[in-house]
Amino acid sequence: MKYILVTGGVISGIGKGIIASSVGTILKSCGLHVTAIKIDPYINIDAGTFSPYEHVVPHITDAIQEWVMKQARISVDSDGVEPQVCVIELGGTVGDIESMPFIEAFRQFQFKVKKENFCNIHVSLVPQPNTTGEQKTKPTQNSVRELRGLGLSPDLIMCRCTSPLETAVKEKISMFCHVEPTQVICVHDVSSVYRVPLLLEDQGVVSYLCQRLSLPIEMRPRKMLAKWKEMADRSARLLEHVSIALVGKYTKLSDSYTSVIKALEHSALAVNHKLEVKYIDSADLETTTLQNEPVKYHEAWQKLCSSHGVLVPGGFGVRGTEGKMLAINWARKQNKPFLGVCLGMQLAVCEFARNVLGWEGKTIVIDMPEHNPGQMGGTMRLGKRRTIFKSSTSVLRKLYGDVEYVDERHRHRFEVNPELKHHFEKRGLQFVGEDVEGERMEVIELDDHCYFVGVQFHPEFTSRPIKPSPPYFGLLLAAAGKLQSYLAKGCRLSPRDTYSDRSGSSSPEVDISELKFPSLS
Repeated sequence: MKYILVTGGVISGIGKGIIASSVGTILKSCGLHVTAIKIDPYINIDAGTFSPYEHVVPHITDAIQEWVMKQARISVDSDGVEPQVCVIELGGTVGDIESMPFIEAFRQFQFKVKKENFCNIHVSLVPQPNTTGEQKTKPTQNSVRELRGLGLSPDLIMCRCTSPLETAVKEKISMFCHVEPTQVICVHDVSSVYRVPLLLEDQGVVSYLCQRLSLPIEMRPRKMLAKWKEMADRSARLLEHVSIALVGKYTKLSDSYTSVIKALEHSALAVNHKLEVKYIDSADLETTTLQNEPVKYHEAWQKLCSSHGVLVPGGFGVRGTEGKMLAINWARKQNKPFLGVCLGMQLAVCEFARNVLGWEGKTIVIDMPEHNPGQMGGTMRLGKRRTIFKSSTSVLRKLYGDVEYVDERHRHRFEVNPELKHHFEKRGLQFVGEDVEGERMEVIELDDHCYFVGVQFHPEFTSRPIKPSPPYFGLLLAAAGKLQSYLAKGCRLSPRDTYSDRSGSSSPEVDISELKFPSLS
């Protein structure tokens, strides 16, 4: 097993995740089995209960060295083959007090797995102040010095900058950070994150990793990378637009919905449209805002009404739920494409109960049996769970490739009361997906609607650039007016919308030139 640790310096949010995934992408294109681990430096804290304004992507660590070695060997592919390379992203910034135990763990880890099986990629910032226009190397020098003082030496220094690194700057970083110039990689701003793997490839990252870690790579033409380049080129020349209203309560920080936005982007690209996300604070749609801030209220409704589709993502808490239900009600009545995820699905059921069944004050969403109402942390239904499709005519089932079941990731502590199921189905709201025991409602679809789908799970977590999540893909197809033709053609896109569907796997590539997109079975 080969381990590639990605650390960051100077500032947080510098792009460690994109660089880690880009490294994984170019290694996969070489025919290697690759897996990835994300670690955030929180000890004895249930990061799963954080507000997105506190931290965007919560993860928890425990017994770090043994845990990493165990997780790295778990197959992430349907073929069951053990990965050959594990890319580890260590969250936070080198020097943060909370990350010290994790840095020390990896200092020891490098000796446990041997030098030839471990390398470190350090991501740093090279600022370019407008006053002088000069690229500054001091932050990177300080960051590398601090990392070395903690016992880790970077093999590659990836410099985030607005424009390509000047040769003199690259040589200066090389000299003062004790690496060869070829080990200083420029990661400047590009038109799309999908170009980052190509940027790393052009600078010889694969060749270096092949030599440094003795990777079994054959230097031959790589079809997957060619398809990736085709996808990146397409993203730069899209002309048609599709707009999705994202109705949530954390819309002041777009990073709060990073996974959701990426899933939308993947699907929009697949239908050959440029995505426009209209962020709407759900509270702005409520009558209280009309009374107190009428301009904000009308602006929010104008955004909603001018969108091609509506998405209500997951969330916790009561605030803003009335606004979300108002958006759902509008999408249902106006026959606008709608997708509700987790809380979004639960609120869609509540809206239907209130405005179609005429129920007021009836408990629709209940605590799960395992949920402890007195303790918010550690009591959610988490991880991959199986959903069984109960209807052969389900739109979502067809989008998944007409499969009998799907395995998707969950993160919730409430559920729709299964005892009320028959009341909804008599009026057209169908529960087309349930858990294995048939006790939990997982997927809803509304009869006689262009696309009205709710899912209890979080499909955005498994979406990939060339393998978009089916629920999101269905939303974008419907928003672009292509869903019915797509279903009529047996879930196949036109040739101009076809490139590949295999990058979601870490298995060595197959001949993908003839694969149709997106076969997700």
